Amino acid sequence: MVWSTEEYITYLEGKGFSFGEDMIGFIYFGKQYTKASDSLVNIAIELTLKVQKKFDGSFYVSLLETLTKNHIFTKREAEKFAREQGLFQ
Repeated sequence: MVWSTEEYITYLEGKGFSFGEDMIGFIYFGKQYTKASDSLVNIAIELTLKVQKKFDGSFYVSLLETLTKNHIFTKREAEKFAREQGLFQ
């Protein structure tokens, strides 16, 4: 199932993650800045939470920009890229 970014944020909030207005602002800023799809934005949010253990807006925007520039569009490709870059410790 492909969720919109709004649906994905709502889903994560239901799982206990808390996104303030500033965090949501970063999410939509990154989406607009990179012209990324909802799917890629959701992947970047998930990877940010996995790597940082919290939502870090600067990390998210940088990651989303990097994924977009490297033409990475799937979760599998994004996770492989993150491992290759040493983001998972």
